[in-house]
Amino acid sequence: MSTNTAMDRLLEGVRTIVEPTGVFGPVAIRDGQLVCRAKEAAAPASYRLFEEKGRLYVSLVMADRWLSESIESDLMHTGDKIEDLLEEELVDLGSPVTRLPVEHFRSDDLLFTFRSPLPHSPQEAAGEDQGIRAVATALLAYEACFRNLGDMSAGTEGEE
Repeated sequence: MSTNTAMDRLLEGVRTIVEPTGVFGPVAIRDGQLVCRAKEAAAPASYRLFEEKGRLYVSLVMADRWLSESIESDLMHTGDKIEDLLEEELVDLGSPVTRLPVEHFRSDDLLFTFRSPLPHSPQEAAGEDQGIRAVATALLAYEACFRNLGDMSAGTEGEE
């Protein structure tokens, strides 16, 4: 299976799993990635699944510095580690992968980004339904982890 075919199959497979859950706003495949609008964030934000240099990532991105800082502030005040909160959601959702590192930075396209590399290549994940489900579970765990942090559930729907 070629990389593009594998990634296309993976994106479509994950979309068919996460879209009916109703936890996201609109879900679309765009520019080679799955983009899921954060349903009730105070400012536009989206969860994404994409490939970079042969590696899969799930992420939460936003242009609004204030929204990113509201998440950081919650973590600082509670003393929680984002990796621990994500691990709880992965376990609760029955993920075969229960620990993912979380990077936080401002990307070259000026988006505040939280992202985690997944231990699958697009070819591995797209090769079987179990791999597609595992990737979908990671994306759903990301949403569940961030939903209650900062102003991610402040009530307005937006997209980056």
